[in-house]
Amino acid sequence: MQRIRLRYTKRGRLRFTSHRDFQRAFERALRRAEVPMAYSAGFTPHPKVSYANAAPTGTGSEAEYLEIALTDARDPEKLRLLLDESMPVGLDIIDAVEARTSGLADRLTASVWELRLDGVTPEDAERAVDAFTSAETVEVQRKMKNGMRTFDARGAVVSLEAHTAQPEAQKSQSETHSPQADRPTDQACAILRLVVRHVTPAVRPDDVLSGLRAVADLAPPVPAGVTRLAQGLFDEETGTVTDPLALDREAVAAASPTAATAAAAKASA
Repeated sequence: MQRIRLRYTKRGRLRFTSHRDFQRAFERALRRAEVPMAYSAGFTPHPKVSYANAAPTGTGSEAEYLEIALTDARDPEKLRLLLDESMPVGLDIIDAVEARTSGLADRLTASVWELRLDGVTPEDAERAVDAFTSAETVEVQRKMKNGMRTFDARGAVVSLEAHTAQPEAQKSQSETHSPQADRPTDQACAILRLVVRHVTPAVRPDDVLSGLRAVADLAPPVPAGVTRLAQGLFDEETGTVTDPLALDREAVAAASPTAATAAAAKASA
């Protein structure tokens, strides 16, 4: 049995798809692409697909991950192309690698988020960020299955920075295809970049916005545009979020004949 790990996106209007909507679209794509899926046992067999830490409905993402199990081996890149062609535009399969290590979910320990605050000046955003980051705790409330719960939104936030968004007319071609390009504006607005650890209860971008409202009375006039830019293992030394598929790529490269030949030649030299 072969396991393939995939990275996919939720862009544009497709950010409003729920996780269940994505599951249905992805399973249809598997059938269209005639992927030799492995199935679970029991009275209602279903394809073996493992989803990891999906983004909330309404948020965009450049870094969603899943793993599939196949009964016959396939080239990961060719499989990615087939699946991407079978998915709606916006739910794009952008990376694939054969799983050679265990614990993908264990490597998703932090996320990098971008929050676009239309109608908020960079000065107000800077002031709110300073108030939030200087606080020891920032208590917020969220309605959960068991009712309203109060928790600290500050402890999970590793970093929080404010930036100024460029007007569309001043952007380069690559920048106009950014995750937030579906919300064009001719007015500059504030952009927040934050790194959040995955803790329990999970601290979401809307919790951070609630915290900014609590400590600095920051209330954007329109809902924030939220996009996950990355998720993976948090590197304590560099303060960055690393690629969770890197270990699999390294394992595949190390096991390839080319790598083995190179290693043998180096040892004999």
